[in-house]
Amino acid sequence: MVRAGITAAKLTAAAAAMADEHGLEKVSVSALARHFGVKDASLYSHIRNLRELRVRIALLGAEEMTDRIAVAVAGRAGKDAMTAFADAYRDYALAHPGRYAATQMQLAPEEVGDSPGFRRSVELTYGMLRAYGLAEPDLTDAGRLLRSTFHGYIHLELSGGFNHSRPVRESWSRSLDALHQLLENWPTHEEGDK
Repeated sequence: MVRAGITAAKLTAAAAAMADEHGLEKVSVSALARHFGVKDASLYSHIRNLRELRVRIALLGAEEMTDRIAVAVAGRAGKDAMTAFADAYRDYALAHPGRYAATQMQLAPEEVGDSPGFRRSVELTYGMLRAYGLAEPDLTDAGRLLRSTFHGYIHLELSGGFNHSRPVRESWSRSLDALHQLLENWPTHEEGDK
């Protein structure tokens, strides 16, 4: 019998905290069962399997990160919005590395469902980029550039990949200046470009 008070939401929150502390790859149904003091089988009335648990962490992380970004960019445009967006993105990833790692998993459409986190993330990204005068297909291209730049930087930072004496925060700030310049001078899309 499942211990009273255990819910899918509580399991997700505990798994997310475990992912942040020990890494997403260390999250398991067995570890979560030990955390709650129950047998593994007790948890399967709330979650189907480890994949569902990690998807739940991803959805939680996406919603939390998107909420922070939305607050940061509210009322801003151009460089101010892009910098606020990037800083909120990075700050969340550094504070919650396990949840952030989960948001980078490849999810099937049926796993994402009607989750507001991922949908709002795209809406916020496109809204911020439209202030630079971009339209499709440039919105998608610029969005991919930003995501890959932010993710690459954060991944290297979290793994200790920046060992130079220059403060990482200063390099981040200069990188955002460069991205702003690029977005303001985005190459014109030519007919027939592939």
